[in-house]
Amino acid sequence: MSKPAFQEIVSAIRQFRDQAKDLTALQTFTVNLIAERLPYYNWTGFYMLDPNDSATLVLGPFHGAPTEHVRIPVTEGICGAAVAQGETVIVDDVSSDPRYLACSIETRSEIVVPIRAHGKVVGEIDIDSHDLSAFGPEDRGFLEECASLIGEFIEQSELKPKS
Repeated sequence: MSKPAFQEIVSAIRQFRDQAKDLTALQTFTVNLIAERLPYYNWTGFYMLDPNDSATLVLGPFHGAPTEHVRIPVTEGICGAAVAQGETVIVDDVSSDPRYLACSIETRSEIVVPIRAHGKVVGEIDIDSHDLSAFGPEDRGFLEECASLIGEFIEQSELKPKS
């Protein structure tokens, strides 16, 4: 996918973020826009750390086939690895990675990008593709920018007075 598509998506997310009423709305907008514009991103979703159990990721808004993995311990899977390491994880072939928690027999590759707020990992963007080696440096940069926008929204929404 071309860089202009990534730039257009980031711009649209930034515009929506500036008027989003809450995190769920922003996440829903993001997963739907990415799914619409990037057809090789076959599953796009958010996992956020449970505020009552920082050792567990909880499935948030997603676009794609339903998954049984609605709660993932941070000690398990590629999602858990991204949180534990605090960095983006790209797996070119999930069948060769023992950490992979199988969700779909069609998934061939995965990228997981941590979301930070106030310098701490608070969640992640998880993308699966039916193609091997679907994610390269441009995808990584694009998704890290998306994660940054979500993290900024979380920080700013915590500063807003509750009504």
